[in-house]
Amino acid sequence: MAGAAPMERYLGAFEPTPGHLDFARFGPPSRGVCEAASEVWSAAATGDVDEAAEDLAAREQVARLLAMPAADVALVSSTSLGLFHVAFALGGAEVLVSRGEFPANLYPWWRAQEVGILRVRDLPGDSLTSPVTPERVAAALAHSTTAVAVSAVDFRTGWRADLAGIREAIGDRLLIVDAIQAAGAVDLPLACADIVIAGGQKWLRAGWGTGFVAASPRALAAMVPRLSGWTGVERPAGYDGVRHPVLPGAKHLGLTNGSPASARMLAQALELVGTVGVAAVERRISERVETLISELDAVGVDVLSPRRPADRAGIVVARWADGSAPERRSRLAEHGVAVTVHGDDRLRFAVHATTGLDDLPRVAELVSAPL
Repeated sequence: MAGAAPMERYLGAFEPTPGHLDFARFGPPSRGVCEAASEVWSAAATGDVDEAAEDLAAREQVARLLAMPAADVALVSSTSLGLFHVAFALGGAEVLVSRGEFPANLYPWWRAQEVGILRVRDLPGDSLTSPVTPERVAAALAHSTTAVAVSAVDFRTGWRADLAGIREAIGDRLLIVDAIQAAGAVDLPLACADIVIAGGQKWLRAGWGTGFVAASPRALAAMVPRLSGWTGVERPAGYDGVRHPVLPGAKHLGLTNGSPASARMLAQALELVGTVGVAAVERRISERVETLISELDAVGVDVLSPRRPADRAGIVVARWADGSAPERRSRLAEHGVAVTVHGDDRLRFAVHATTGLDDLPRVAELVSAPL
């Protein structure tokens, strides 16, 4: 494919996955990501792996994605770990967060509050169904509120947060963004955030055990690395029994040595996205979302996700008031289609740039047929 256009090369980097409409749960990695992991483990078999070089290469790729210095990026194995690092580092903070967030963006704040590190302020209203908007955030702020945590894309509905509007609403408070449902697939103004955290196993298609925390200098100055370990300090190999000063930048979040294979996988996935750009990936995803919504409309399925392209990402949620969602998911699975069931009444579809448009009418027919 040497002479192919960038998007053709990008699409050709993945194995065909015609029935996989579950990227909000897991995005099958490219061949290059799988090969990268194999290369590192093959080198590890002879002891020939440079962990520091792999870590730096991945952080530099994250820095390119977010247009920020690599020194402000730390690698983590999951979104949850990154959020725990941040929650336990923000001593004395009051964090505003919606109870409608995915649990990974709730438990770190709750656990930090339980041990007296910070306070949690609930976003009022019907937080399980209402999107987090600048207006709701502005109305919920108190003088004591020092930070706001929000998902870039809502896992329940696919609602895309207005990060610029929230940034304006909260002033100089910290904006903490869980970007796992957006990174690599939605061209959001992540520069509005003080802290961006994302795992790489979903839309970045980097595989399990990959992820990052990126923090602005202002955010880093507000953090005390309570969960950092021996790799987050100066002279980590100085085994002298003395407590060493923490490293500058995001590296002070280091807990222990990470997997060089995971770092290589993340770097490879980000490099692939960089060949076409997030905006181009988003355009293809949006086209597929539009098609899927139209096909579901045509067969009378109730769609809950936002209709305006500016309000949505790659997630489409459909509802069956009769509680038949699990049975409909089973039928899809029997025909090789993977989606996520949420309770008895909802199915979550999640399409990517590689999803075939021709596959979507069949999916709508399967999911809408009488049981």
